[in-house]
Amino acid sequence: MSHEKEYHTYLKLEKGLSPNSVLAYEQDLDKLRTFCEQNGINIAHATPDDLHRFVQEVLSGIGNARSQARILSGIHSFYRFLVYHNYIDQDPSELIEMPKREQHLPEVLTVEEIDRMIAAIDLSAPEGHRNRAIIEMLYGSGLRVSELTTLRLSRIYLNEGYMLIEGKGSKQRLVPISPVAIEWFGYWLQDRSLLDVKPEFVDYAFLNRYGRGLTRAMIFTIVKRLAAEAGIRKTISPHTLRHSFATHLLQNGADLRLIQQMLGHESITTTEIYTHLDIQDLRQAVLKYHPANR
Repeated sequence: MSHEKEYHTYLKLEKGLSPNSVLAYEQDLDKLRTFCEQNGINIAHATPDDLHRFVQEVLSGIGNARSQARILSGIHSFYRFLVYHNYIDQDPSELIEMPKREQHLPEVLTVEEIDRMIAAIDLSAPEGHRNRAIIEMLYGSGLRVSELTTLRLSRIYLNEGYMLIEGKGSKQRLVPISPVAIEWFGYWLQDRSLLDVKPEFVDYAFLNRYGRGLTRAMIFTIVKRLAAEAGIRKTISPHTLRHSFATHLLQNGADLRLIQQMLGHESITTTEIYTHLDIQDLRQAVLKYHPANR
């Protein structure tokens, strides 16, 4: 078996990555493989100088710093795999620095803006209860869009107030459901029972009017339409509700580790962006209320 095929197995089984993540890693590695083939280099035995050339000649012309960092992360992963399995003695990529990325703080809605979005939902419409339940779960539990669209009825425990969420890399976590979300999800279940549900979607929590699962695009449309009807001019997406969930928890005293667990972040550094958002709010408060700034 070639190193590349073994690496595929390693990503899938040992690291437990989803098929989409495995494909992304391999597509990024293809860029280095093409470079090596064009220059007569054995990819498994590329030197640090070879990789520096790759960065200068190929990577520097690809997208932005975020895209470059993602590709380099995949290359680092490949060489760490080769070292771990004793195919090479030293990782030639360890001295390759990640490009510095600008940190863009995510857009966040205020509680008042969330309330306006909820008020914009037409509960008399066939999808009214469903849309209310969707907003309550995105904002009340901090779910990703993919986690919402793949949520299963069999993993929702309404009596206990929890749901089992499968996040990135097929990692599972228990997430509390707010009493308000439970109430509106119950109303949606009554509407759902009247649908002609297609066999392959029987266990899906949220469905369209044809008894099929919702797509990411549908959730984006629902959120953007409600924001527009609520008169919100911020550039938002379903992820904005997740950011708002985390920010409001932090502002009200929740521990950062608890927020990390709720969001399913592997590293606490990912969650720490919400401390920057909180600092932004504090700075605005100082500028507005401190007498020295009047």
